Amino acid sequence: MAKFRKRPLQITAEQYFNVPHGWPEGVCTCDAFTQGGHGPHVHTAHQGQIVELANGDWIVPESDGEHYYPIKDEIFRATYEPIEDHSNTTEG
Repeated sequence: MAKFRKRPLQITAEQYFNVPHGWPEGVCTCDAFTQGGHGPHVHTAHQGQIVELANGDWIVPESDGEHYYPIKDEIFRATYEPIEDHSNTTEG
């Protein structure tokens, strides 16, 4: 049987903490939240699904740029590693 490896993938992500101000991009607090419906959540591209957020979840934008999905912190840390960003450095 052939063997395969998951291709390296770069993503952007921001960790969510339940603090009323300064929520990451993609967190929705629509009217249902203020009316006792659901709490802070993201909308996924999968049939407009609403996924509520837990403290510490990572929010990752989907490829369409309009939807987001959450990843639990322990899964995120086991799957992704930080990338050093050298875009703001200058050589002299």
